[in-house]
Amino acid sequence: MTENGSDSKGAAGRRPTPSPSRLGFYAAVLTAVITTVTFGFALMAIPISGANCPGDCVEYPYLETVSQYPRDFLWMPLGIVLVLAYVTLMASIHRYAPQQKRAYSQIALSLALISAAILAADYYVQFSVIPVSLLNGETEGLPLLIQYNPHGVFLALEELGYLVMSLSFAFIAPVFANRSRLESAVRWIFVAAAVLSVVSLVVISGIYGLERQDRFEVIVISVDWLTLIANGVLLSIVFRRRLRERGSDGW
Repeated sequence: MTENGSDSKGAAGRRPTPSPSRLGFYAAVLTAVITTVTFGFALMAIPISGANCPGDCVEYPYLETVSQYPRDFLWMPLGIVLVLAYVTLMASIHRYAPQQKRAYSQIALSLALISAAILAADYYVQFSVIPVSLLNGETEGLPLLIQYNPHGVFLALEELGYLVMSLSFAFIAPVFANRSRLESAVRWIFVAAAVLSVVSLVVISGIYGLERQDRFEVIVISVDWLTLIANGVLLSIVFRRRLRERGSDGW
């Protein structure tokens, strides 16, 4: 049997197909690295509004924030690369999954595409539209879109994008069931992230209702990014081991 569960008999004389583990290895490494870098840049953007603002918070309509550029925006282009790496990783896992688990991995990949589309569009618009609009004094309708609005479109789309990402973790987890101890660790990290994200949304919504501001957003981003870092590292080892098992043909 080959990696994707297909029978290799009768394939003699044909060149071996490229291993999905090679792409998976690079995607896992890139995901772990770019998520770590993005996390670092995001931590530099100290909240100046919302529930996590430490003091001297800006108030509605948040139009005196042009001085925050580019520091508060540097992580967003990196965030776009992050979600593209995440989709590539999920596609690699789908290709790696046994045939009987492909339904789960296909759902996970579909959710990953939805999540990436939401987040990439959200970050691109915020980075490309808000700073230049503030600089040119084109502020009509801007408060609803600006990232400093804790009830705005930017935060809502981030919440949705990372919640969908958490759900993709839940559906990709069964791919790693009944396998090695390392893959079991990958599975449980994915499951824990999905459960923690959903429970956080329920608890925070139950306590604060519609006034949850950026509380859930901070939690779900942190959970998802830490998951991508941890499982990016672990999956790079999983794919590397599979490449070694296959020998030079895997490369």
